[in-house]
Amino acid sequence: MAVNEMVSLSRDCKVSIIPSGETMILATGTEVWITQALGGSYTVMTGTGHMVRIDNRDADAIGKEVTPPPGSTKGAAGGSLEKMVWEQLKTCYDPEIPVNIVDLGLVYHCGVTPLAEGGNQVDVRFTLTAPGCGMGGVLKRDIEGKVARIPDVTQCNIEVVLDPPWNQGLMSMAAQLQLGLM
Repeated sequence: MAVNEMVSLSRDCKVSIIPSGETMILATGTEVWITQALGGSYTVMTGTGHMVRIDNRDADAIGKEVTPPPGSTKGAAGGSLEKMVWEQLKTCYDPEIPVNIVDLGLVYHCGVTPLAEGGNQVDVRFTLTAPGCGMGGVLKRDIEGKVARIPDVTQCNIEVVLDPPWNQGLMSMAAQLQLGLM
């Protein structure tokens, strides 16, 4: 995907404003510049200066294919369930930073608990790069949607936590290198 590719919306599209998380509708014909295309969502800049996130389900509005998230097929084989959850978490991206939430150090806890009635419950606690960031709900829905598609996951508890506060020291070395912090 070309970064800074300019496209016109082919239909009205609901978007999340970054970093507030508020939603708005961009009208058919609005020109936007794609600045990030990772994990099935798109970060775009409008001509009025709004940075917004377009979900995968609305990719067609910018001329892109709506694609299923990686590893989203129920009944798929392979690996431990916890490993599969971590792999899905690595497909979730901060809309302003081209690094997944795992490598950013935003995931504080990931646990899998077998349920007596069958299936498994997945608990994920994650934080935000800034306490006032309004994207928590957007990221939470992204995580819930991707984790819920994993075989044998029947319940998801995804929680945004702000304590302890995130800091750059929580980032993986690869993320720090990618962002030029090392």
